[in-house]
Amino acid sequence: MIVELGHFALTLALALSLVQAAAPLAGTTLGDHRLMAVAGPTAMAAFLMTALSFAALMASYAASDFSVANVYANSHSLQPMIFKLTSVWGNHEGSMLLWALILTLFGALVALFGGNLPERLRANVIAVQGVVGVAFFLFLLLTSNPFARLDPAPIEGEDLNPILQDFGLAVHPPLLYLGYVGYSICFAFAVAALIDGKLDAAWARWVRPWTMAAWIFLTLGIAMGSYWAYYELGWGGFWFWDPVENASFMPWLAGTALLHSAIVMEKREALKIWTVLLAIIAFSFSLLGTFLVRSGVLTSVHAFATDPARGVFILAILVIFIGGSLALFALRAQTLNAGGLFHPISREGALVFNNLILVTAAATVFVGTLYPLFLEAIDGSKISVGAPFFNLTFGALAAPLLIAVPFGPMMAWKRGDLFAATQRLFAALGGALAIGALVMLFVDRNALFAALGAALAAWLLLGAVSDLVLRAGLSKGASVSWSRLKGLPNSVYGTALGHAGLGLTVLGMAMTSALQEERILAMKTGESVEVAGYRLDFKAYEPTQGPNFTEDRALFDLTGTGGEALGEIFAGKRVYQARRMPTTESGIRTFGFSQLYVSLGDPQDNGGIAVRIWWKPFVTLIWIGGVVMALGGLVSLADRRLRVGAPAARRKPVAVVQ
Repeated sequence: MIVELGHFALTLALALSLVQAAAPLAGTTLGDHRLMAVAGPTAMAAFLMTALSFAALMASYAASDFSVANVYANSHSLQPMIFKLTSVWGNHEGSMLLWALILTLFGALVALFGGNLPERLRANVIAVQGVVGVAFFLFLLLTSNPFARLDPAPIEGEDLNPILQDFGLAVHPPLLYLGYVGYSICFAFAVAALIDGKLDAAWARWVRPWTMAAWIFLTLGIAMGSYWAYYELGWGGFWFWDPVENASFMPWLAGTALLHSAIVMEKREALKIWTVLLAIIAFSFSLLGTFLVRSGVLTSVHAFATDPARGVFILAILVIFIGGSLALFALRAQTLNAGGLFHPISREGALVFNNLILVTAAATVFVGTLYPLFLEAIDGSKISVGAPFFNLTFGALAAPLLIAVPFGPMMAWKRGDLFAATQRLFAALGGALAIGALVMLFVDRNALFAALGAALAAWLLLGAVSDLVLRAGLSKGASVSWSRLKGLPNSVYGTALGHAGLGLTVLGMAMTSALQEERILAMKTGESVEVAGYRLDFKAYEPTQGPNFTEDRALFDLTGTGGEALGEIFAGKRVYQARRMPTTESGIRTFGFSQLYVSLGDPQDNGGIAVRIWWKPFVTLIWIGGVVMALGGLVSLADRRLRVGAPAARRKPVAVVQ
């Protein structure tokens, strides 16, 4: 009964989305306020029905109801409850239902918190969101029904993919989808503005909080996914340039450009057309990511679906929304006011430079990701575009962008002074050069890349601090400085945190890539190995039993650089009983910001086992930097100017005649 209730609720959500899409658009066309007022209640009702459907699927997983095909294919009665529940979105059908849930959630949030929006804009935004909802509800019900039944019902399930049986599944996909789908609101604002033909600073003020929220979630989702792959796959890397990793990175790059472009539009009434185009591009990349994962056009640990019918359906969604929005943009762009002018050497100019680099980088990743697919489709050739291409092309673009980042906050609006900005950053530049020299002299004289990376990271960190110091005016006394710091807008602190987080991530990447140590050897129990001054003693190798897997676990005693005992490290190889699929369980010990990483390989002919050991200096800064960037976004989101938005029009009080 619960399953049928969930299916019925999903069908009702489709019907409500149809009303949400049609009635407000008709209202804005006809000038009918009653039809426009339908937008909010239907958006909230669609969310409630989708939430009910999602809860029904979750209840089916919790009860191990294997009469549901989706539960049978992705769950097992012996799974711990946490993995039963996360299995809901650890598959194609369930993850698409999660996508639809988040999509309707954002529509409901606009209905709840968009009271200060103009009536026509609010109705059009919710209507466009409804159109997107209709497409994905049709996709679910016609090709990916999560409530399809099996008759007779199997006794036991086939189990979830063992790689996904990890706490990372509880965090990574929801965060990533909140980012992906969050850009649908930016897309809806852009299309709504194009429908009405009205773009101004108020529009940028309204769209920025939604862009910021989506960017925060996507940043955290990418960081969590990177760390999950790092510890779960046993490969010791933090980014593989996998096509689906790239599919999440492209909307992040476009969304970052959109954030900065919206600032220019809000402050200076400039870059209006470009900002709308970026809003369309950001969501287009999100849809592209959905197509790559769900279409079966590539093989990846992230890919769920291999059904060509689903791929064709999503491709049709892609063509309709991307093609339709770009066609509308082409029709309306010439009728829109381009906005104010500014000097190239200005804060606007710095933000435009930021935009050009970010969009070019996104285009580079796009070409490198899709070129093999296009080539295979044309002549059947199979090629691989891997890390060397992306590292070279993306690195060449990222370096000038990172150098330019601290200059932006130092420049004046409309017309700036590059020499004066450089003078303000002189202390940061000196500190960065000094840190680079110290790395060369005292860490590793042959590690030029590490020294350059450390200098660049210090430049970003010290540049962020310099901005706050100059705004506080420390030379005018502690009381004045403290008063100024307290009076600074949250967005200033958010910007500083965001840039500092970027610096931390750059530092972690540079130091880990340049200074890591690796040992690969076959070890038997009783043998020892030293890495980076630490000693690992192979004490035992024995089988253990988990709830739905068996594991061969290796135990290592860890001794520090001074001979002190530092405890034990466990690493293992698991085999899950239902799928007979092996996984690697890495042993990781953290020392400050650095980690000692142990991964097991296959048994060797000499009776030993292959062991791979890395010393990764400052590796955790990669993900700490991502969290700090997201925290900066959260602080900016708390800025009163973003929470309040553009003021709503108020009627003047009418004098009462006595």
